Amino acid sequence: MIRIKRVYSEVGSRDGMRILVDRVWPRGISKDRAHVAEWRKDLAPSTTLRKWFGHEPARWTEFRRRYRTELVRSGMMDELQKLRRLSRKRSITLVYGAADETHNQAAALMDFITKPAGPPSRAPRRRRA
Repeated sequence: MIRIKRVYSEVGSRDGMRILVDRVWPRGISKDRAHVAEWRKDLAPSTTLRKWFGHEPARWTEFRRRYRTELVRSGMMDELQKLRRLSRKRSITLVYGAADETHNQAAALMDFITKPAGPPSRAPRRRRA
C-alpha cells in the first residue's frame, strides 16, 4: 500500500514507512515532528522543473511528463521498482510539503510507482518470406 500525505499533517498509525520526497526540507517542521524514515531528495523533481511547475494545475500533465523523463534519465526508475516491491510488504507514505494535495511530486511518484508505464512500443517486425 502506498499513500501520500503532507508532512504537516498528523502522523497516523497507518502511515507505515514515511519517505520525504522533496528536494528541500519543508519549512517550519522539525525532523522529530516529521517522523520520516528516509529523505529521498534524489526522487524529487529538479529545482528547475519544480520552479517551472509552480503547482499550476494547468501545467500538471506536462510536469508529470517532464518529471518521469528526469527520473528515467537519472536512473531512478530502479528505485521506484524497489519502492513498488517494498510496498507489497509494508505500507509506505510518500510525504511532501506542498499545499496542493492533488498536484505535487508525491502524487506523481505514487502514480509512477503503482501504474508504471510499459516499455516503449515497437513496430512489429516483418517476417521474411
